[in-house]
Amino acid sequence: MWMPLLAVLIGFALLMWSADKFVEGAAAAARHLGVSTLLIGVVVVGFGTSAPEMVVSAFAALDGKPALALGNAYGSNIINITLILGLSAVFATIAVHSSIVRKEMPILLGVTLLAGWQLWDGIISRNDALVLVLLLFGIMGWMVYAAKRGKQDALSSEVEEEMAEHPLTPKAATLWLVVGLLLLMASSKMLVWGAVSIAQTFGVSELIIGLTIVAFGTSLPELAASIAAARKGEADLALGNVVGSNLFNTLAVVGVAGLISPIQVAPEVLGRDWGVMLAVTLGLFIMAYGFRKPGHLTHWEGGVLLSAYVAYTGWLLYSVLG
Repeated sequence: MWMPLLAVLIGFALLMWSADKFVEGAAAAARHLGVSTLLIGVVVVGFGTSAPEMVVSAFAALDGKPALALGNAYGSNIINITLILGLSAVFATIAVHSSIVRKEMPILLGVTLLAGWQLWDGIISRNDALVLVLLLFGIMGWMVYAAKRGKQDALSSEVEEEMAEHPLTPKAATLWLVVGLLLLMASSKMLVWGAVSIAQTFGVSELIIGLTIVAFGTSLPELAASIAAARKGEADLALGNVVGSNLFNTLAVVGVAGLISPIQVAPEVLGRDWGVMLAVTLGLFIMAYGFRKPGHLTHWEGGVLLSAYVAYTGWLLYSVLG
C-alpha cells in the first residue's frame, strides 16, 4: 500500500515542477523562433496550464482507465471554481472584467452544456472527442483574432513580463522543454499507477479517484498561483485563469483521452458530476455578472463556493461509504 501512496506523492511533486519547466521552456523556445507573445500566451501557456490534467488523462486512457481521465477533467473543473476561486475570493475581492462575463463565460457555459449532451448516450466516442478538439482549436483561433482586433493586449504584456523575469537562452529553453516534457510524462505515468492501485486496494471506483485525489493534485499549480495572485493584490487574474483552464479541461483533456480510447460513462457522471459542474459554472456566471454589486466576486461569495466544494466532496464520500 505504501508504494502506490509514495508514487502518488512523488508523482504530484514532479508533475507540478515539470509542468512549470515545460511551459517556461516552451514559451522561451517559441519566442526565440519568432512566435508572437500573443500566440505564446494563448497556445503555449494555455495548453501548459492544463498540461498536468491532459498528460495524466492521456496516460489513464492509454492504460485502459478512461473513467479516471473523465473524473480528472470534471473534478478539476469543479475544484477550480469552488475551491480555487473560493479561496481566492476569501483572500481578496476579485474584480471581474466585463469581457470575461460577455465572452469567455458564455463560451464556458456552452461547452459545459455540450459535454452534457455528449454524455447522454453513455459514451464519449472518438467522433465526440474529435468534435471537442476541433472546437478547442476554433475557440483558440477566435481568441487570437479577438485579441489582435482589441486595443488592449493584457495577455501579451503578462507573457512579456513573465519571460523577462525568467530569461532563457535557446539552448536552455530547448533543454527545459525536453526535460519538462519527459518528466511530465514519467510523473503522470507514476501518478496514474499509484491512483489506480489505491482505488483497487480500497475498492473505490477509478472515477471517484479521478474526481478527488487526481483532480485535486493536478489542480495544485492553479491553486498556488491563484492564492499568490490574491495576496499580491492581483486576484482578478484568478478568474481568467480558471475560465481558461476549465475550457481546456472540458475540450482538450476529455478530447485527447476520448481520441485515445472511447470513454464509457457511468450513470452517476451525468446525474451527479456533470450536474455539479454545470451548477457551479452557472453560479459563477451569476456571481460574476452581479446584480447588487456588479463586477466583483466578494468574500461571502467565495464562502459560498467553498461550501459547495465541501458539500460535493461530502457527497462523493457518502457515495463511497454509504
